[in-house]
Amino acid sequence: MGIDFSAAVHFFKMQGSGNDFVVIDNRTAKVAVDDMADWAKSLCRRAFGIAADGLFFLEEAPERDDVDFRWHFYNADGSRAEMCGNGSRCAARLAYELGMAPVEHSIGTDAGVVRAKVLPELGQVKVQLTDPFDERLNIEVGLSDDLNICHFVNSGVPHAVVFTDDVEEVDISAMGSKLRFHEEFAPAGTNANFAQVVDKEHMLLRTYERGVEDETYACGTGACASVFLAHRLGLTGPVVEVTTSGGEKLVVDVTDGKLFLQGGAEITFQGEANLTSLGLA
Repeated sequence: MGIDFSAAVHFFKMQGSGNDFVVIDNRTAKVAVDDMADWAKSLCRRAFGIAADGLFFLEEAPERDDVDFRWHFYNADGSRAEMCGNGSRCAARLAYELGMAPVEHSIGTDAGVVRAKVLPELGQVKVQLTDPFDERLNIEVGLSDDLNICHFVNSGVPHAVVFTDDVEEVDISAMGSKLRFHEEFAPAGTNANFAQVVDKEHMLLRTYERGVEDETYACGTGACASVFLAHRLGLTGPVVEVTTSGGEKLVVDVTDGKLFLQGGAEITFQGEANLTSLGLA
């Protein structure tokens, strides 16, 4: 039996500072919300799918939402996420390229409205995330003798942050998993960040992401959470260049308690996924 080439869906592959995503224009694909989690698990699966940290669908927003478009975002394990900083920059860039939104626009997310400005000449996007909340400082978590204290804030999604003098020496797989599932953050869990403040304007960051269940090359909401908490603790100024584990640099501005994130957002390739081979209808 030959391949049914009609059972295919067009997709875009994007990356923002090393966080990679599969993106589907749901104006034409028309995937039902109830099916999206299964699509995420199949398309994001490495070796057997396209491979990515997450999947999001772009679609027109209801007029009552007063935004330019809406997205549905899913982690690689099929869990739905309220927000994703690097993902929101990719969504803004693609929506602009597809004519869904102007240079400056707003995105409807589960966490609220995210405002974006596309900088085409730089290949970058600047977004204003939703306001941070649920801040908690100096939480004893007992990961190890050197990693006993963490701080927490929700920057669209929950983030715990541990500051360390040498982030390269941290066993992210072990320590990240332990913090991600720590009873302090049950039952939903948290993303786990390990940050090294170089000086008032520079930070190194590694993140273990909930839903990916591993270290990722970058995490935009994690960068914002880490700078927000570092500034609250007097460790940095309000504007910080964050170098991620993938070597990319994000600029985070937390002036007046607002969260601004700027960095690259690239369309790396596009193609068609064979739905039959992926077990999708």
